[in-house]
Amino acid sequence: MRILFTGGSGKAGRHAIAYLLDQGHRVLNVDRVPLDLEGVYNRIADITDAGQMYDVMNSYTDFDELEPGSGVPRFDAVVHFAAVPRILMTTDNECFRVNTMGTYNVIDAAVKAGIGRIVFASSETTYGVCFADGERKPEYLPVDEEHPTIPEDSYAMSKVANEVTARSFQRRTGFDIYGLRINNVVEPHEYEQNFPAYLENPDLRRRNIFAYIDARDLGHMVDRCLAVDGLGYQVFNVSNNNHSVATPTSDLVNRFYSGVTLTRDIGQDETFYDNTKARELLGFQPQHDWRNHLKA
Repeated sequence: MRILFTGGSGKAGRHAIAYLLDQGHRVLNVDRVPLDLEGVYNRIADITDAGQMYDVMNSYTDFDELEPGSGVPRFDAVVHFAAVPRILMTTDNECFRVNTMGTYNVIDAAVKAGIGRIVFASSETTYGVCFADGERKPEYLPVDEEHPTIPEDSYAMSKVANEVTARSFQRRTGFDIYGLRINNVVEPHEYEQNFPAYLENPDLRRRNIFAYIDARDLGHMVDRCLAVDGLGYQVFNVSNNNHSVATPTSDLVNRFYSGVTLTRDIGQDETFYDNTKARELLGFQPQHDWRNHLKA
């Protein structure tokens, strides 16, 4: 596919683009800084500027596309990851503005360019646990896509607003627009760097509902979204199959989730951040268990 990818220079995006390139896709990365990765094309642009988004949606990726003389090819898909990536980086209102206006502009430009496959990054934070003031427990476990999304911080609010925006565009167009509620992204080097502390102190993982997504498996998830069409508007939890600490599930429940309803039995290392929908509808098959990346 010919793919326009926004935010591909960021932590999650660069691994997703690498995966897509390995699958043979042609990728134009649209970001404020270029991605130094062999095989990717780059364009510097601002997602909060509607005119710039209209331009890149109708642009060549590189000089070789001038040769046929048949005009600008249409992108087959848009993957939108560009955003202020968390709270406490900009002012709260700037975080909300960039993320909501950026998403509106990207989807609007894609729709007007007739691009019928759109994948956008939502977040685990929509469930209101990650950036809560104090401790906030899920209403039930495991957390699936039907769990209420009522956050209290500007970043998560922007992601909820983006889901509403995407759903409205989908209703108007009938296009396939899939939102990814991405859990805490872990790069390969972070297993050795960070996970020993998580094993010693599981409390460090409470705000992420003890879950994670390997950056390479996130790339696989994006590729599966591009491969499966006809689902209309959907949101998917994106996580690995297992939780991110060595403590058994039953002990985590007793220690952190007393009084929280369990809607089904949960395996002793199974994630609390349910990815069943992605596995069943998209064929998502995460491969990277943290246990296989730590030295004994």
